[in-house]
Amino acid sequence: MNDNMEYYNEFGVEPPAPVAKPKKQRRGGCGIIALALCCSLVGGVAGAGGVLALQKANRHENATTILQGDREPVVIQMAQIDTGKLMTAAEVYAANVNSTVGITTAITTNYWGFTTTSAASGSGFIISEDGYILTNHHVIEGSSGITVSMYDGTTYDATLIGSDESNDIAVLKIEAEGLVPVVLGSSDDLNVGDTVVAIGNPLGELTFSLTVGAVSAKDREVTLSSSVTMDLIQTDCAINSGNSGGALFNLYGEVIGITNAKYSSNSSGEASIDNIGFAIPVNDVMPIVESIIEKGYISTPYIGVSVSDVSAEAQAYGIPAGAAIREVVADSPAAEAGVQSGDVITNFNGVEITGSTDLGDAVDTCQVGDTVQVAVYRQGASVELTLTVGEKITSATEQTQPQQSGGYPQYRPGGFGN
Repeated sequence: MNDNMEYYNEFGVEPPAPVAKPKKQRRGGCGIIALALCCSLVGGVAGAGGVLALQKANRHENATTILQGDREPVVIQMAQIDTGKLMTAAEVYAANVNSTVGITTAITTNYWGFTTTSAASGSGFIISEDGYILTNHHVIEGSSGITVSMYDGTTYDATLIGSDESNDIAVLKIEAEGLVPVVLGSSDDLNVGDTVVAIGNPLGELTFSLTVGAVSAKDREVTLSSSVTMDLIQTDCAINSGNSGGALFNLYGEVIGITNAKYSSNSSGEASIDNIGFAIPVNDVMPIVESIIEKGYISTPYIGVSVSDVSAEAQAYGIPAGAAIREVVADSPAAEAGVQSGDVITNFNGVEITGSTDLGDAVDTCQVGDTVQVAVYRQGASVELTLTVGEKITSATEQTQPQQSGGYPQYRPGGFGN
């Protein structure tokens, strides 16, 4: 370890980057953008995992019984739908308002630990005819009960299947059949300037409202008030508290994003901020959604390294730009491939790597089990390694603490909002 530290000090490599959470949580630093999560209350529900228990059999004192879960696995099947027709905003609304839901959550323990009864309102949308619903993690976080309201006034009690705080998504399930699901599109095909439509429940009262705008920017790296950094779609659609978890549609009627935040400032004397909203690109989170439904946990590609950028000073001494390896996890895919602490990864699976963010993005595009070629700079020479991408398993049902009742967390320039 000391030898490694001398190497880093000699070449000016930055201190270790914080361990990133799964999927598109960018590794690069950025200033905190004034954002408000668009839900009036936040909190998480713990779901039950699979059961494996040991117990004494009553009839035989020395006998032991093992209980093993037995259930039919959930298999997701994708059906292709022709979405080649360009629609008006009114047609998009008519085609999808019955796929949009309102979400009300009961919070029974507030920020200070006192028992209370209150509700938070958000939005969501149906992704399968048998009742799977997608929304934001911060909409259901800390809740002891979830109610889903349909456009026709029907309500259902919902079960939290799982959620991922780092990507701000949650999957719910209601007991219903024959529902009308949305059609998923590709957020990768968006262009700045494309018209988009949001359907949701702003303020929890103006239910099933439509707002229209354009894609203002793609891959906007922002840090939410929950300190999670994400790459989001920026839009000038009006996004307000209660819109969180609702769908952002293109004019082909396809979901291309999940609205989750807005730029916000509530400091007196500052200029008001209008129509700077954000949505999670649907392509970034659907693999996680499928993993939660099919496996009951979050599965993400994993190589097992801690990295940092190579500093300009180190590059001046001939060290190439890339992802500098600070630590290799024992028995990880990187360790088995021969990656060493002190290496600098310059190419991963054919993608040039100029820093830690590039490496994170390249790994995220891989599938578990992929075999990739990795080029590293090591003590003045280039070394080619072969690496098999592993799987990182993260619980999708861990309980998180509810936040303060009565408002949504936010930042404003210069300090905390209130």
